[in-house]
Amino acid sequence: MTKKTILITGAGSGFGKGAAIGMARNGHDIIATVHVSSQVTPLREEVAALGLSDRIRVERLDLTDPYDIRQAQKWDFDVLWNNAGMGEAGPVWEIPVDLVRKNYEVNVFLPLVLTQGIVQRWVREGRTGKVVFTSSMGGLFTPANWGTYVSTKHALEAFAEAMQQELAAYGIKVQTINPGAYYTGYNETMADNPFRWLDDEVNFTKRADLRKGFDDFFATPEGKMDPQEMIDRMIEIVPADEGKFRNVVPQVIEDMLKDHQLAAWENRI
Repeated sequence: MTKKTILITGAGSGFGKGAAIGMARNGHDIIATVHVSSQVTPLREEVAALGLSDRIRVERLDLTDPYDIRQAQKWDFDVLWNNAGMGEAGPVWEIPVDLVRKNYEVNVFLPLVLTQGIVQRWVREGRTGKVVFTSSMGGLFTPANWGTYVSTKHALEAFAEAMQQELAAYGIKVQTINPGAYYTGYNETMADNPFRWLDDEVNFTKRADLRKGFDDFFATPEGKMDPQEMIDRMIEIVPADEGKFRNVVPQVIEDMLKDHQLAAWENRI
C-alpha cells in the first residue's frame, strides 16, 4: 500500500479519531478535522503527546459552515473519508419533521457538497483519488425507532453506489464502511435525542416504553461491541487501493443483513 494523505471528517472522537491515530502510525499523513473549535487544541495536544505531530494535522471542519467546506476543498489529499454524522431516533410517525431535515442536512446534503467540490477538482486536474463514506449496518436495514437516522444512511448508500459507477472512468474509487452497533457513545447519545421532544401528554409513543426498548438493546452483546475491532478494520480499508465496495463489520452483522434482505422479499403486510 502506498503512502496516502487522508482527510477525515468527524475525527474528534470515536472511529474517526481512533483510525486517524492508527493510520498515522502506519505511515500515512492525516488531516483530522473536528466539528467545533474547542476540539482542535485538545486533539493537537494529544497528537503531540503521541509523537504524531508530523503525521496528523488537526483542523476545524464544521460542515454547516460553507467557508470551512470551501477551505477544505482546496486542501491536497488522496482520500476523502466522510465520517462525520449525527442521528435522530424515535418513531418516524411522530418525530418532528424539522429534525428529520436537520439529520439529512448533516448526514447527506453537506457531505455531498463537500464531496462534489473535491471530486470535481480531481477530475478537472486529471487526478485520481478515493472517497469513503461511513454508512452503517442501518444503511442496509431499518429497525423500528431508528428510521430517521438509518434512512440517511440508506441515502448515502445510494449516492455512493451511483458515484462508484459515475467516477470509475476518472480513476476515482468509492467505498462505504458499515459498522455494527459498536460502543463509541454515538448510538447511546442518539438514543437520548427523542426525549427532548417526546411528550407523554402529546405523543402516542410513551417515553418509558421507548427508553426500555433502547436500554434492552444496549444491554445485549450486539448493542455494545468493542469499537477497536471496527477501528482496526477502518485502518486497513480507508487507505487501501483495492477492496470491497461495501464493508460490513463484524461478520455476524453482515450475515444478519444478508438474511434480512433475502427475507424482505417474503415480508407481508
